[in-house]
Amino acid sequence: MIKRLVPAALALAVVGITSCNNDSFKKTKEGLEYRIVTDKKEGKNLSAGDMATVKLRIYYTEKDKKDSLLQDYVAMNGGQPIEIPVDVPLQFKSDWPAGLKLLSKGDSALFRIPTDTIMKLSAAQGGQLPPFIKKGAYVMYSVVVVSVKTEAEVKQAQEKAQQEMMQQSASQMAIDDKLMQDYFAANNLKPTKTGTGLYYLIEKEGTGSTAQKGQTVTVDYTGKLLNGNVFDSNVDPKFQHVEPLSVRVGDGQVIPGWEEGLMLLKKGSRAKLFIPSPLAYGSQARGEEMPANSVLVFDIDVKDIK
Repeated sequence: MIKRLVPAALALAVVGITSCNNDSFKKTKEGLEYRIVTDKKEGKNLSAGDMATVKLRIYYTEKDKKDSLLQDYVAMNGGQPIEIPVDVPLQFKSDWPAGLKLLSKGDSALFRIPTDTIMKLSAAQGGQLPPFIKKGAYVMYSVVVVSVKTEAEVKQAQEKAQQEMMQQSASQMAIDDKLMQDYFAANNLKPTKTGTGLYYLIEKEGTGSTAQKGQTVTVDYTGKLLNGNVFDSNVDPKFQHVEPLSVRVGDGQVIPGWEEGLMLLKKGSRAKLFIPSPLAYGSQARGEEMPANSVLVFDIDVKDIK
């Protein structure tokens, strides 16, 4: 999401953008002031659902003064343009992203918003603007449209990324399953495998019904890797949180392996969950104690189900 207001601590670099300080601006019916600098006329204008790659710079401008560069998203992104959805939510009807629909690939434009409008918005939200922001001035957005992905292209890219993720997940699942099978053989364990690839071993059967979605399960737990390294526990004072953990099942509060595993257990159950990395944290490392693609082992003691 693009930050609309500039942090007070942001240093100002004075630049001469004389085009920002003239009066050759038009207004949309919503009240957004704009000036088309370059009109390449390459294809249709941007529309909702499109993804625009843009060079974006933000200026502060007062009448008869040089414009001051507030934020340069090109520099912040290593000299590369940024992506922004054309239908990004507006803070008010004349917010600058509304002007994207006036542009097509290769176009450039200036959009300006009166500081009076920004002050009113900030006051309504309980915010505080930098002291250099004065009434009667403008915040100026310089936008160059480098490229455009249509809504269909965005959807296609998302589907491709999802397919690649699923393929990577399936490949990693096979690797993890082999690691777990070797672990079970070495430790003489015979856990049960679910359809998702989770393994569980009930060491003590509880009573009553298994946990259902919407219920809160309270547990004690210890988490470790296949090599035995413990990375978290609420029963070991070393980790400084020895209170029981309560989880509302089905709300996505925990990793998928836990969500599924908790619904296999009854009150009073004690069990081990063997969670392949795609059902845990995947390729995301969680500090030095948990490398990427880690298979997780949890000792779970169910204290209550409500």
